[in-house]
Order: sequence, then C-alpha cells, then structure tokens
Amino acid sequence: MTAKDVAKAFTDLCKAGKLDEAGTTYWAENVRSIEAMEGPMQVAEGIPALMAKGAWWYGAHDVHDIQVHGPMMNGNQFALRFVMDVTVKETGVRHKMDEMALYTVVGDKITEERFFY
Repeated sequence: MTAKDVAKAFTDLCKAGKLDEAGTTYWAENVRSIEAMEGPMQVAEGIPALMAKGAWWYGAHDVHDIQVHGPMMNGNQFALRFVMDVTVKETGVRHKMDEMALYTVVGDKITEERFFY
C-alpha cells in the first residue's frame, strides 16, 4: 500500500464512524500520538497506549457528531480535519471541537499522529 492508499482507507473508516478500527488496522506497533496539550495524555506510544487514550477520551465525552474532512496529502504524510460536537460528561458543557491531525505513514502503517487545535 502507498501512503495515499493508507490515507484513503484510514479516512474512509473514520468517516464511517469507525475510528477505533481505523487505528487498530493502520497504526504501527510503535505508533506515537502527540496532543497539543500538556499532561499525561500529551504523548502516547504503542497501540495499547493509544487505545487507552481513546477509551479515556470517549469515557470523558458524549459525542453527538463527528465530521471528517480530507485526506490532504504531502508525500508520506496526510492531514485530516475533525469537527466534533461533544459534551464533557464531568461538566455537562456541550461545545464544538475543531482540530487537525497530521499522520506519518511508513510502509503501510501510521507511525505518528500529531493533533493541532
């Protein structure tokens, strides 16, 4: 698979609401995820850590809608835009999130995801 093939397949799964499946299918074993925030979730490494991060996020938010835009390619990298309507469970505050994610592909796996918001 080329990086473009990975980007398309990953994006198609995300657009279908299958974000966990997209990750477990296309993340490399040593994948690294970098958030634009400080704290314990800023950097996660390896599939189990990324799955735990996702479980924490879904446990903390009610997701009403996710829109996925892209992919936009540049060599072995692609970007996706996520627009989400969520409620923070702890506070009950509903808001829109708008973030960009940059993915790096090596071979046929995503080795890094980096989020911007």
